[in-house]
Amino acid sequence: MNNIYDNDKFFEKYSKMNRSINGLSGAGEWSTLKPMLPDFTNKDVLDLGCGYGWIDRYAVENNARSVLGVDLSEKMLAVAKEKTETDKIDYIKGDISQIDFEDNRFDIVISSLALHYVESFSYLIKKISKYLKPNGILIFSVEHPIFTAQGSEEWNYDENGNIKDFPVDNYFKEGKRETDFLGETVVKYHKTLTTYLDGLLTSGFRLNRVVEPMPPKNMMDIPGMKDELRRPMMLIISATNIK
Repeated sequence: MNNIYDNDKFFEKYSKMNRSINGLSGAGEWSTLKPMLPDFTNKDVLDLGCGYGWIDRYAVENNARSVLGVDLSEKMLAVAKEKTETDKIDYIKGDISQIDFEDNRFDIVISSLALHYVESFSYLIKKISKYLKPNGILIFSVEHPIFTAQGSEEWNYDENGNIKDFPVDNYFKEGKRETDFLGETVVKYHKTLTTYLDGLLTSGFRLNRVVEPMPPKNMMDIPGMKDELRRPMMLIISATNIK
């Protein structure tokens, strides 16, 4: 997983984003993700790519027994620990695509906008299926394959600087993409919808929900938010481990 989040310049810009300042309520997809979340009561939860730990604290506030947040960024983890006041949450530094846990340890595995930094989805899903309990829930959000396909993640503009359309190219050519995010080059990995959905189905999961979140009405006054209705930016998937 790319550790761009430990770049001082990048992290300073990231910390000023609406979702960094306002937490879950500042995330455009939260109104869609929240009702999709499973019951946390007395559950052991793993958060892959936990960032500031917003979802971890939410899980504990909703009666999770324990939460383990994993992230590769020391800066992210430092903020998460600073904001956390409960001993029910632990944070560890690690590569979410490589870290291992004992079999059948977790009831719920969550990942918010992190798996598009992982090169091999199939490899990671096989690992998750082992440390997620039978009938355990996996729920994750990623950048939508339409959004990641061409690579730049930028609109096409006309001669007057107005948005013309959004480019989709090389959709079936999975792999590394370099995009500009907050003025820095960030490496991500494009995957097709087939890779996500069929990958889950062939790895012992049953699909529960597949949703392409749209920005909520109360965020439409934020500059650029209305344009997010022109193409999907994110994908949220919930699945049950039926091994």
